[in-house]
Parts: sequence; structure tokens; C-alpha cells
Amino acid sequence: MYKCRHFIRALLVNRKIFQSVLPCSTMAADHDCKGVPMSHIIGSQSPWGAPEFPLIQPGFDHAVLYHIPGSGTQLDRPPKPQIGKEKWDHEHVRMPFSKHSLYPVPNDAGKSDLRSRWEMIKDALNKPIRNSTELEEAILSYNTQFKDRWHFQALHKLFDTLDEEESQYFFDVTLPEIVKLALALPKLIQSPIPLLKQHKNRSVSLSQQQISSLLANAFFCTFPRRNTYKKDAEYSKYPHINFNVLYNTKPSSDVLEKLKCICHYFRRVCQKVPVGVLTFARRSVAPRAQPHWPASDRPLSTLPLHVDPENTIEDAHGLIQVDFANKFLGGGVLGYGSVQEEIRFVICPELLISMLFTECLRPNEALMMIGCEQFSTYTGYGHSFQWAGDFADETPYDSSGRRRCAVLAIDAMPFHSKLQEYRKEAVNRELNKAWVGFSFYTPDDPGPHYPGVATGNWGCGAFGGTAALKTLIQMMALTQAGRPMAYYTFGDTALRDSMVQVYNLLVKHGVTVGGLYGLILEFCKTDVLKTNVYRFLEKVLDGAESSNNSQSVKTKTESMNLNTETEQYSLPLSVELALDRSPDMFDDVDFHFDDFDITLAKLKVKNKIQKTFNNVDDIGKNEVKIEMSRSLIEVGNQHNMSTSPEKIVDNDHKMSTSSNSIGDSNLKMSTGSHKIGDSDYKMSTCSNKMADPRLLISPDKKVENMKTPNQTSRLFQEMEKLDENSGKLNLKSPHSSVFGQKAKQKETAENSKISTPKVRLFNEGEKVEDNSRKSDFESPQKSHQKHSAMDVDDKILTEVSPDVKKKLTRKITDYFSKKPI
Repeated sequence: MYKCRHFIRALLVNRKIFQSVLPCSTMAADHDCKGVPMSHIIGSQSPWGAPEFPLIQPGFDHAVLYHIPGSGTQLDRPPKPQIGKEKWDHEHVRMPFSKHSLYPVPNDAGKSDLRSRWEMIKDALNKPIRNSTELEEAILSYNTQFKDRWHFQALHKLFDTLDEEESQYFFDVTLPEIVKLALALPKLIQSPIPLLKQHKNRSVSLSQQQISSLLANAFFCTFPRRNTYKKDAEYSKYPHINFNVLYNTKPSSDVLEKLKCICHYFRRVCQKVPVGVLTFARRSVAPRAQPHWPASDRPLSTLPLHVDPENTIEDAHGLIQVDFANKFLGGGVLGYGSVQEEIRFVICPELLISMLFTECLRPNEALMMIGCEQFSTYTGYGHSFQWAGDFADETPYDSSGRRRCAVLAIDAMPFHSKLQEYRKEAVNRELNKAWVGFSFYTPDDPGPHYPGVATGNWGCGAFGGTAALKTLIQMMALTQAGRPMAYYTFGDTALRDSMVQVYNLLVKHGVTVGGLYGLILEFCKTDVLKTNVYRFLEKVLDGAESSNNSQSVKTKTESMNLNTETEQYSLPLSVELALDRSPDMFDDVDFHFDDFDITLAKLKVKNKIQKTFNNVDDIGKNEVKIEMSRSLIEVGNQHNMSTSPEKIVDNDHKMSTSSNSIGDSNLKMSTGSHKIGDSDYKMSTCSNKMADPRLLISPDKKVENMKTPNQTSRLFQEMEKLDENSGKLNLKSPHSSVFGQKAKQKETAENSKISTPKVRLFNEGEKVEDNSRKSDFESPQKSHQKHSAMDVDDKILTEVSPDVKKKLTRKITDYFSKKPI
């Protein structure tokens, strides 16, 4: 039973018709996950079976700071640095070892001399450092302007609280290795590091060894021009990278625990040099390239959903793991922050290097970081955060030598009140931000694209967002991006259940991304402080369902009554076949169908015509014409109806005829301002056989060398004749119709010399043609084509507005239901 249910669920997801969220286990407990299995989020039974991200390829938009061996990635040793030329400008990181990095030093004359800052750094760090006080003095020796502001109270507190043995080990063993790593920077980084600036799609790849050296310099606060808080400073739009910010904070417990994570990282990398590489990719999407959310027709039912209340995002191996970022990467990691982003950055310290070269994110930008390694475990959250020891990361490497761990940084908007969050501008901003990140490395097709995304209460907590709205926004963005969703509620089982319930509701009603967007905006117009968006959706969708059910019952009842009336006033077959030629509606032409097989005609025509009229509001006029024409074609073919080929006579629209009869003579034809074509045509019928049903002339009246247009379409052509004054159909009086107006008959007869209403009917049937279109009789070559005389050219069919359709349907129904036969 267990295997059967999982097989069915997998089948439904693969077919994109997954209609409801089922529990992941047979017996769902309070802390069990719900939704599809993780294999449907990863795209594989193994966490590492999902497709890899694009390989590292050096290019104009991708700077690779290490040498890629021609034989491929080697994981037995760190890659060699890529040799390049140093750059000291606004487009690249200003390195501490640059010859342009100078520092003013007072001389004996009371003036200042400029000295190489790198030489000052080497002199300070090469001296013995035995405690935190000496470490502070060394750092301030090349940052003298901050002597009165940097007190490093958190740093001192850390080593005061550590065991004497642990503190001694750090200064005797670990710190000298950190010094060596920092001073090796000129050898490890030989190419300029580009800044990942706003409005640019650019990437940079570094080795883990290079990153450790850069972070060692951050530990010693060596990066120039990165210590000021001035708004007009060169790096004012970049996060702080030097660790002096962290050292100088008040020594709360969580701050000390973050310092422990960083010290443990250096201990690890100094003991064994890591051999992998990382990629940092910035993506910026112009507003014109972002989705038009109201018009999105992607159904939410195509989103595979997995909701986990127990585990954390970093436990989602093989998925894209969302970093609830600050627009300044890292947020408060070097300050007082100890929440999702800050914790992730200290247990995976290599992420800290993104703060060196990433300008603050704009609303249409995101940052993907691929290849980071986790070095520490932790417990708690916020002020209860604690370092819990070493972590041995067993994540495999991809083909480029990166750990198969992808962290996606997207920053939510901070809100001071719920009213700010529920504004259209705020909803659009969050949708676009999430989509920009979720659609990283995805093609244009709808998907699904693997791996999926591991996310949670993005933008909630300190940023003031509400989980209900953020879940819906992320659902919409992931559906649009085509990636599956794994949602981690951080122990909130109530949110898990509510989220699953709303998802099932949206799937049940076939809600699309655009539809949900409209519902959210409707909710924004309500009193958002008194209700919840989940309850609003339940009320609206369930209320709509109840209303639809009631309307459906009412419609079925009316339909039954209408069918009863139809049976009571069943029409003779001759009238059913010529609904558009009722004498009361048009003229007094007689009809004879003696040669028809009545039973076959009823089966083939009556049902189709009745069905067509019943559905006229749904399928439209063009489809009605085609359906009725095909019905007559079938009957005509079965009764051996035939016509002779068309014959071209001259170019005066004339066909010889007597003035008041249809016989063996020709007919003169014209449509006034709407001409049928540039040629005249002769049409014929065989004796004792029905003529072309489009003409519907008695078989006892012979018409030679003549072919008429489709008679069954005349009903709709006549329906198009609207009263010029009122805009309504004139179906009440036969004398006021187009064919019944004597004045128009005279005018038409004078202009076109037509003497019979039958020929006028033929002409009026061709008025559907515009000057830009071609009629059935336009080209002489058509007379030689082997087509049935009943063929209908779709190009001549015209459109009619929905309002007119409704009026036509009512008038037709009223007429034939009340007309006594």
C-alpha cells in the first residue's frame, strides 16, 4: 500500500497534474513533512543526482582568479593562481598589497610622509602576538586614525572567557598560521578582483585557498578604504569587510559565539588547505524582462511542494538554499545579528568574502554563491545562538571543483507595519525579487527545472513580513520560474498545515499565478489588520464554488424546461434544414425536399443544427457556420448531390435571364456596393436532383449553369443586418427585413437588374466579403479545383460580438419555441 501510494504520487507530479498535497509519511505526526517526496524537489532519488550548474568558463563577464588545468579539475591540491595585471580603480577591489596603497606616517619634523601600507602591515604582523591586547595594537598600527574609536571589547572578552589552554593554543599555533596566510596574499591573488556592481550580470570564481587568504586579511583589518561610514565614501554601497566591526561590538553571548565560529574556520584551513573553488554570480534583470504578473497563466498545480517543519534550509542537500539576505550582503554578521543570514555566513565563513566585492543589491538583483563548505555546527537562534563544534562537510564536488552547495541571496523589503506590506508596489517588488533569484540558471521553458529551491519565512521576523503572504509570493515566483519548492517552517506546524490547506485550495480551483496575483491585490484593498490572506482566499474561492454550484443547478433546470418546450414544438424536417429560410422571416420561396431520406436527414442534420444553436454563445459565429455547413455537406454527399463546374461568362456581373423567373436563361447579378467578384458565373443542376443546398430551390425548377453560395450561412448573414437606428436585429416583420423591403428591392433591381428574391438571396449571401477578402467565386481557376460544391472557405466567415451572439440566441430560441407549426 505504501509503495503504491508513492508510485501514484510520483506519476501525478511527473505529469504535472498533482492536485493535492499528501503527507510524506504514512502516519503524519506533528513534526512530519507534508507534500511530495524530496526526490521530486531535487529531481533525483539522490541529493546529488540533479543537474549541475554551468561549468566555470573564463569570459568577459566571468573572472576566474585561478588557473584551470587543461586536463580538468584536480582535487588533490589547490589550483594555481591566474596571473594578471594589478588594477587600482573603481571597478576592482583595492588590494592591501598594492603599491598604490599608501599611508601617512608622522616624521620627526612634525609632518607626515607617505609609506607603503603593506610594509607597515608586514612589520606589525611579523612581531610576536601573545594576547588579544597585542593583537589590537598590531591592527591599530596601520589604522592609526581609529585609535580612539576601536576598542575591540568583544575580542578581549572572547579570550577572557576561553580556557587558558584554548586561548594559549590560539596565539601560539593558530594565529601565526593566520598571519602567514594573510601575508601570502600577493602570491595567491595575482589577478584583479572585479567588483560585482549594480545593473551588471557578472561572476567571479576563486579557490578556497585564495578566499582563506582574503579572509585572513579581513581578520587583521587590512583592506584599504573600507572602514569609513561616510555616505559619500567610495565603498559606501558595499558591506563592511574588515572584522574590526565585530571586534568593537558589545560582547553579547551570540557575538562571542560568532567569533568562535570564525576562529574555528581558520584553525581548520590552517591545518589542511582546502582544494575546492567557489563561484559568486550576480544577476540583474531589467524591469521590461520581468514577468507581467496579472497575465501569467501558469497554474499553481504545476508546483511540486514539500513542507518540512523540523529541518533547516542548510539541511536541504542538493537544493538551492535561500539566504534571507540584507541588501548589504551578510547583514549584521559582523555586528549584532545572529539570525538566518548571519548564522549561515559564520558556519560557512567562505560566504563572507562576498561582502568584499558585492555592491548592495537592487530590487531586481540577486546573488548566487556556489561551492561553499560548512565548517561548524550550531544550536539556537538569535540571542540563543551557540557554536556547537566542528562539522565535516561531505558534500561532493561538481565538475568544476565546487562543493555542490548553492546559496541564493535575495533581500526582502523591511516593513514597519502590516499596511506597508500589503501595497501593490510592495507585492510587485517582492514577487520580482523572488523570481529574479529563483529563475537563476533556468531556460525560458516552463520547466520543471532542477534542483528545486529550499526556502522558508523569507522577509519575516526582523524585517516585519508576514509568513502567509511570503509563502504565496514564493509559490507564485517558483511556479513562474519552473522550480519545485521545499518550504521549511522552523518548527511551526500550524504554518505547515495552513500552507498546505491553502495550496490544496488553489489547486482545486485551478488558480493560476495571475489569478492569485489578482486575489492578493483584492485582499490589499480590505482591512488587512483584521483578517488573514489565507482566510480571505478560502472565503473567496469556497464562496465562488458555492455560487457556481447554485448557478449550475439553476442552469440545468432551465435547460430541462427548454428541452421540454423544444420537444413539444418539434419542427418538420424541411423547416429544420432551412431554418434561415422561414417564410415569416424572409420571403415566400417554396421548398421541396421530397427526394430526401427523412430519417437520415433527421439523424445527420437536426441534432447537429440544434446542438450548434444551443452552444452559439460558447463557440462563436464562425464555428457555427462551419458546423452547419459540414452537416449539410454530409447529407448532400450521402444523397448524391452534385453541381456542374462554374463557368465564366463575362465581366459585367450579368447572367442572362427572364425578368421574373428562374429557368433555362441566365441571371444578371449584382450586390450593389458589395460586389461578388470580377467575373460572371453560370451554374447548373441536374434534373430530378436537388440543387446546391446553399440555394435551396425546388428541384422541379431547373437552373442551368449556375452555382450559388452557401445557403445555410444566410441565417447568420441576415442576423448581421442590424437596424441602423436601434442597433437591434429586425426579426419581427418580414417586410422590414433586408429581403422584404420593397424600396430596396427596387433600388437593387435598378442597379443590378435582378428580378427575383431568390437571386437577391444569393447575392446577399456573398456580402460577408470585405474588399480585402476573396469570395468563393473570385478566381476562375477555382472552377477547376476538385472540391465539393458544399465546401466552406473559413476565410469568408466573419466575427460577431458576444453581445450580438446573446441577442441572436434569445431571438432564435423565442421564435422557434413559440412558433406554431
